[in-house]
Amino acid sequence: MIDLRREGAVFVLRYDEGENRFSPGFLDEVGGALDEVEKADGPRALVTVGTGRFYSNGLDLDWLGANPGSLEEYLARVHALFARLLTFPMPTVAAVNGHAFAGGAMLVLCHDFAVMRTGRGYFCLPEVDLGMSFTPGMNAVISSRLPVAVAHEAMLTGRRYTAEEALAAGIVAGTADEAGVLPAAIEKAAALAGKDGAVIGRIRADLYGRAVEALRGPALG
Repeated sequence: MIDLRREGAVFVLRYDEGENRFSPGFLDEVGGALDEVEKADGPRALVTVGTGRFYSNGLDLDWLGANPGSLEEYLARVHALFARLLTFPMPTVAAVNGHAFAGGAMLVLCHDFAVMRTGRGYFCLPEVDLGMSFTPGMNAVISSRLPVAVAHEAMLTGRRYTAEEALAAGIVAGTADEAGVLPAAIEKAAALAGKDGAVIGRIRADLYGRAVEALRGPALG
């Protein structure tokens, strides 16, 4: 489901499970990889990337449909992943290689920066078109990481942003073509790897304290 490798000071965590939805197994493996990264010595930064057409399509709706009684527990696990990245003790960069929808788009927002592939893939919060609202934790992540007008449009319209549109809206920090998106993210992460990771984590925890509190609170409000 995932692959973890190290390039100098940069750990590259690749999601490799089709649409990279947050199945329980996927969450287990990502959590284990983050444990390994966090235990490593020396200057560190983290880059995450998907495979092929998908960065991540978020919640595993098929699993939820088969396990309706586990909704709150499942959402708490997803929220825990978001909170962990928002407080992770090192710089983080998402290499958005393809579609980042719903929870996958929120996962992008939990990184310090994102570089998005041009030519293919969208950033999208489609919940309004799925007849779904946002949990308090998810709402807090989006509203704390996006400009108010952009969050309003993204959440109420379900707009699909191309890489160029996402850059103009302030959703991502850079764009690159298919071959360049991961190298660009690694370069950005490497430039930040010398920062004190503990300080980085504390700054984020303070900056996004409301979001972290909401994510660690009741999953369904």
